[in-house]
Amino acid sequence: MPKPIVVDAHEDIAWCKFALNRDFFESVADKREREGPAPAHGEGSAVIGFSELIHGNVRIIFATLYVAKQRPDRTAWGKTYSSPQQAHDQAMEQIAYYALLAADPRVTLITTRVDLERVLDANEPRVGLVMLMEGADPIITPSETRVWFEAGVRIVGPAWSQTRYSGGTRAPGGLTAIGRELMPQLERAGMILDTSHMAEQSFFQALELFHGPVIASHSNCRVFVDSDPDRHLSDEMIRALVSRDAVIGAVMYNRFLKAGWDKGALKDAVSFADVVRHIQHICDVAGDARHVGLGSDFDGGFGMESTPKEIDTVADLQNLADALAPKFGDDDIANILGGNWIRLLRRALP
Repeated sequence: MPKPIVVDAHEDIAWCKFALNRDFFESVADKREREGPAPAHGEGSAVIGFSELIHGNVRIIFATLYVAKQRPDRTAWGKTYSSPQQAHDQAMEQIAYYALLAADPRVTLITTRVDLERVLDANEPRVGLVMLMEGADPIITPSETRVWFEAGVRIVGPAWSQTRYSGGTRAPGGLTAIGRELMPQLERAGMILDTSHMAEQSFFQALELFHGPVIASHSNCRVFVDSDPDRHLSDEMIRALVSRDAVIGAVMYNRFLKAGWDKGALKDAVSFADVVRHIQHICDVAGDARHVGLGSDFDGGFGMESTPKEIDTVADLQNLADALAPKFGDDDIANILGGNWIRLLRRALP
């Protein structure tokens, strides 16, 4: 039986290149050998490599534009920004990196439905990248949103922590004045709104002002992990997303899967059973299995040591099917692994 297509709705590919010197085409084994047992950047052992993506049939990635605001604890992260112009320039540099990757025939930048189908129908496996801006500070003013769409960005998340546009993780609050201006600009440009990292107040304000397609690329259920309330979704937020026919990507970070886990705990203390628990809860709230997918966040600030015990590389996302099998049928499993994201992209892309 052929492997189901896996779609991963959140991987920090460009950030890994610029902050951690991890090249997309380098295998996980080669990255680990080069970096040694204790990578100097402190983010943990690499999980993503091109050969592992192909082996796991991970065919589509939402590849982020993530730039970090200047803070004393980010000195090892390479470039950070202290002004909107710096954020803009660094994100544009990441777009250029994705364009460079797409010069290889094994990689496609997905900006249209035609691009999507080309990746899915390819005789030789290839990886398609959908660019997702995580934190909207690179958009200097809301009126410039169309420029980013024309550059290939198809998804924008207004927040990471607090941005000029929105309250976010560990920074409660609503949309700012320019955040409210941004919402109709995103809609007019044809962007998908990513609500992950948005504080609850800004989340609901955004849904009132933005009427286009909505997702949560990498969010888990607050009912199980409530240490960072503005990082995880309440049941009310899940219901609001379901009402908009959104898809929610389950994060593979142990701290976001099991309450009380931290980096001093054992990797084996968390398993695919914990991932399934979050997926099942979203399905229970939604009443079906059409609104949940995967958004691993692999290599985005944590490494292999902080993922469920069954995960060694990104290829192991494929093995989640076995953990889902006791609770879900084959069609639902295929949709959770990738089909739900594909359906949303077919609806939302131009």
